[in-house]
Amino acid sequence: MENTFYQLAEIEISYRPKFKANERPQIDSSNKAYQILLDNWNQDKLELIEEFKIILLNRRNRVLGMVNISQGGMSGTIADPKIIFAVALKACASGIILSHSHPSGESGPSEADISLTKRLVEVGKLLDIKVFDHIIVCSDRYFSFLDEGLL
Repeated sequence: MENTFYQLAEIEISYRPKFKANERPQIDSSNKAYQILLDNWNQDKLELIEEFKIILLNRRNRVLGMVNISQGGMSGTIADPKIIFAVALKACASGIILSHSHPSGESGPSEADISLTKRLVEVGKLLDIKVFDHIIVCSDRYFSFLDEGLL
């Protein structure tokens, strides 16, 4: 009988935070989330291209990190649920805050934004990862799905 050897890719799950848990910012409002997003957003791109980012949170709503999910053109970008939740799972996040920029400066959500948010909330429920908010980031204002009752 012939032995068959299969080569498989090794998958390793790890998370190496750079800060102690009590040194991480804690998010308790959409304004705090917006300030953290704005402070960590490349200002040269904010009014140029649409980008989608997530903030990863632990059980106490302390920031584990912020991840760039995608960047697109002036009128859109792709937010792949598989990538969003793969990152959240790898970081053992208990919750996430979705965010994307509107280069136009108009902070209101599109129908596509609303539909995507609903889909991601449902996926989060299945994985026990709470979607706390979806914030549309503009250079001088923001739109919070939570604050506006859309979440």
